Formats: sequence, C-alpha cells, structure tokens
Amino acid sequence: MKIVQMSDALANKIAAGEVVERPASVVKELVENSIDANSTWIKVDILEAGLEQIKVIDNGGGMSEEDSERAFLPHATSKIKSESDLFHVKTLGFRGEALASIASVSKLTIQTSEGKEAGTCLVLEGGKIIDRKKSDARKGTEITVDHLFFNTPARLKYMKSLHTELGHITDLLNRLALSHPNIRFEATHNGKGLFKTAGTGDLLHVVSQVYGMNVAKNMLPVSENTLDFQIEGYIAKPEVTRASKNYISTIINGRYIKSIPLNQAIIRGYHTLLPIGRSPIVVLSIKMDPILVDVNVHPTKLEVRFSKDKELFTLIEELIRNKFREITLIPEMEQRQKPKIKEKSYQHTMNFESSKAVAEPTGNQLNENMHINEEKTERESAEEPVPATTVEASLQSEPEEKEIDDHSVSKDTDIQSDEEYANSSKQRVPAMYPIGQLQGTYILAQNENGLYMIDQHAAQERVKYEFFKEKLGKPVNVSQELLLPMTFEFSKQEAIFIEQYKEELEKVGLFFENFGSQTYVIRSHPNWFPNGFEEEIIREMVEQIINEEKVNIEAIREEAAILMSCKRSIKANHYLNQDEMFRLLEDLRNTTDPFTCPHGRPIIVHFSTYELEKMFKRIM
Repeated sequence: MKIVQMSDALANKIAAGEVVERPASVVKELVENSIDANSTWIKVDILEAGLEQIKVIDNGGGMSEEDSERAFLPHATSKIKSESDLFHVKTLGFRGEALASIASVSKLTIQTSEGKEAGTCLVLEGGKIIDRKKSDARKGTEITVDHLFFNTPARLKYMKSLHTELGHITDLLNRLALSHPNIRFEATHNGKGLFKTAGTGDLLHVVSQVYGMNVAKNMLPVSENTLDFQIEGYIAKPEVTRASKNYISTIINGRYIKSIPLNQAIIRGYHTLLPIGRSPIVVLSIKMDPILVDVNVHPTKLEVRFSKDKELFTLIEELIRNKFREITLIPEMEQRQKPKIKEKSYQHTMNFESSKAVAEPTGNQLNENMHINEEKTERESAEEPVPATTVEASLQSEPEEKEIDDHSVSKDTDIQSDEEYANSSKQRVPAMYPIGQLQGTYILAQNENGLYMIDQHAAQERVKYEFFKEKLGKPVNVSQELLLPMTFEFSKQEAIFIEQYKEELEKVGLFFENFGSQTYVIRSHPNWFPNGFEEEIIREMVEQIINEEKVNIEAIREEAAILMSCKRSIKANHYLNQDEMFRLLEDLRNTTDPFTCPHGRPIIVHFSTYELEKMFKRIM
C-alpha cells in the first residue's frame, strides 16, 4: 500500500510550517486571538526574541474549560459555523488551525477564565495535553509558548539572528497597534520595555509612538466615505520619506494586509511629489462590507482579494492627490536645537527595517531626534552645464509650441483641466521677487515672509512637464508616415513578445514589420510621439509588453513628458537676468503642482524672517 493517512501530529506539524514561520508568526496568531476576544489591554513578554518564550496576556472574554480543550483540536474555531460565514468574515482569526499548529511545535501553557468562577490551566507538549488544573478567576487568557520548534530542530536552522527575529516581532506589534489604536499594547523583551501604547483610540498618537513625534507633526489627516468604502488615516508630507515601502500600512476592517496594487495606488496619489527611489509613510484604515473582500486566500491572512478593487484604488489615489492640492508644500528651513533628555520612557519607535539592532529605551526628546536624519530627503546632484540659452528661448524652441502664445505655457498646463487647481496653486505659492542667483543654479527671491531659494532647473522642469503632459494627454489617434523607416534590432526574447502581442501593439499605432531574424522595421508611428524621442518610446512600449503583457499608453505619455521636460530645461550653472527669473517664478506659480519637479525633488525652500533673525542673533 503506497497511500497512507497522516497522523494528526504530523499533519499539524505540516500546517505549522505554513502558519508558524517564525516567532513573530506565533505572536501574530496569539495577539489576533486576543483582539477577537474583545480585549482592551494586551501584553506580550518575549525571551530571546521569542525562541525561548512568548507570553501573551489579555483581558478579553476568556474561555470555559470545555472550550479551552477544544480550541487545540485541528480546525477548531468559534468564528465559522457554515460555508456562508466565509464570505462575511469579521474577525482576524477564522481558520481554526493556529493554536493546534503552535502547540504541535512547542511546549504551551494556557490559563483562561470567563471571570465567573475558577479558570482552567492546560499544559501541552507537542500538541498533546499532559496536565490539567484549575487557575485563578481573572477574566481573560494567558498563553505561554516555551521552546518553539523544540521537536522540529531543522526549523531552527532557518531562524535569523535574534535582532532580526525581534525586529519582525516589533514590526508586527507596530502594525497591530496602528490597526487597533483603541487597544492598550505593552511589550517587553528579556524584561526590558520594548513597546507601549495608550489605547486611547487616537491613531495619530499611535503614529507618534511608532515613528516619533517629528514624523507625527508632518502627517496629514485624510478621510473619505462612499457607499462601499470608509477610509480614514494619515499620510506624510512628501518631504518625509523612506527608502522602503514597508512604512505603508494598509488596514482592511481592522486587519493589516500587504497589497502591492494598493501600495501602487497610494504612490500614484503622491504622483511626482516623491523623490525617485523614496516611499511615503502612510497609515490608511479602510472599512467595507466583508462580502467585498476575500481574506481566505493565504495561510497567514496577509493577502486579500477585493471585489471592487479598481474603484477602491481610484478612490485612494484621488483622495491623496486632492489632499496635497489643498496645502502648501514648501519645506521650511529650521534651526535644530539639541534635545534635552528629561526622563526615561519606553522606546516606541522600533524601526520597521528588521535588520537593525534593537535600541535601549531612551527619553522622548532623544527619540524624536533619532528621526531627524531619516526625514531629510535625498537630493540629486546638479546637472552638467550646457550651452547657455534664455528661459524664453528654451520655452519657445520646441516645434510643438510654435503656434502657442508665449504666456500660454503657464495658463494651459493644468493636468486636470480645472481652473480651480491653477488658482489654488497661485494662492499656495506666494508672489516672490527675485533678487539674484546663487552659483548660476538657485534663484534667490524674497517677500514679506522671508527668503526663498528656487532650483531653476527643477522649476522649469515642472513648468514644461505640465505643458507636455497636457499636450500629450489627449492626442488625435492618427499615425504619421515616416520618410525614412526606423530599423530596430531586438533580442530573441523581445522578438518573441513582439510576435505574441503584435495585435495589441497595432491597436496603439505601432506596426512592426519583420525584416529577417530579430530585425524589425517601423514605417509609421502615432502622431503624438514627440520629435527626437521616438526610438526611446518605442523601446519602452516593448519593455512594457514584456513586463506587463500590455501597453499602458498613459504611463508612456507620462514618461515621455518627464523625459522631454528634463532634457529641454535650463541646467545648473546657467545665469539668468532679472526678467528671466521673474518670468520663470510666475510660470511656476501657475502650475498645478509647483512644489516638486517630475522626479519628486523639491523646487522651493523657505527661510522665514524669524529664522533669519534668529540666525543673526537679532532676536534671542
């Protein structure tokens, strides 16, 4: 006989391989059970990054003696009674395999009571109950997991350093605290305070405890309600960025999830406000009818599937984009004072990058100072000098602009074709009067509010980007015949994809004619292709076909507008006269997003009169 039925013990160990990946997985399952039990206080005590001991204590509803024993049976759950319940999941746990899986690879003790009478204490080893006794009547549950993976030593080989494992745990606790600001969380590691929240229900307060007060001060509230979705949360100003997308927290009905499309919608909302390679700090809580989301697609419940994903992604993108159109985004240059350490407190800001060592508890002021260096966005180096041209000549030299009035560059650049945005931009950026240039690169301007420094290349990039974006945004669907055909030589892989998606390419106006082996000829291309950039755009379309199996015309036009604006804008070390500087500043004020270039670099930096007077000790 070749086929045999596995024992329950073996099946549980295999299930544990999916559910219990590392100590953080145990913390996740146990804390989520505490949340589902309506706890308002949850404490997590860790020894040696969880490999020696994990203890989770809560003040939730607790369990009876009968339920506490049944909870460790395979697929035992209090949350799913019928198949239809799978489509209306309102709890974090529901699979009924977590406790059985955890118990199968550890030595576990549970004490639980409903608060009415003496509670129950069970001791399990390798998934089997080896002792039963009474416990005190404190309402709630306490679960202690000792010697994780003691009976599966091969699993221990895959554990990382203690700092890495502890980093995963603190990352998880951060997300859970952000997901449930109404719950008071406490955590210790080897007896030392690791993490603590107040449980007041104030999400911004939790953000300050997780990321520091300096970040919290630069967070903007967002909210939106529709028939299907209720969105609330905070988004960081564009100058507060990180190198990793791990600082984006999306919460669906109280469940922290990982969703690449959702993250992409958030980043699209920032559009050109983010520097290249940087990501924002965002916490969004999204509530919807459980029937619109399927949480039963991954063993760890981190991935979900949406029924109305396009509507949700569009809503989030527009919500973020519209928020930034309401405010001024000019960074202020402030003098930093040395932090004063007044008293000890828990360190609430364990970094999401789990590879970093765990810092000892420090004072709140020192904790804020730790974030200062992280919040400085990276600056790209200045471009190489090019032959001098005036601003006017640069703006008028394009073949596409010959029939457009000189002053219409700033009037017709609104991406949304909405005059309200243009007017609000002018209000958000005050009138500035140029007084000179610094190193032929930065325009110095002033008004009653102080001194401004403007990156001239970035400023004209923004002006020209919005001009080209508008011009390429609604092109006539007409092809242009070429006097001299364009010849391309592709790799074998590229040639295969061109043949496979020839029909899709033809729909967007690209007709590839095979000229032998891997060589192709293009005899015409869409009329909207800007002069001088045809080859780059065609190759980018081929790359899109390979990577996404479709051609995204909107993304191609976006890239073309950015490319044209960068290559055709004034560079560093180019000196302007007074009229040229004034004209450029006025054009910038008339753009839709006047605060960053298309690559996300800041355009304007402000030195307030107060800060200038402090620097020169005119005021103390």
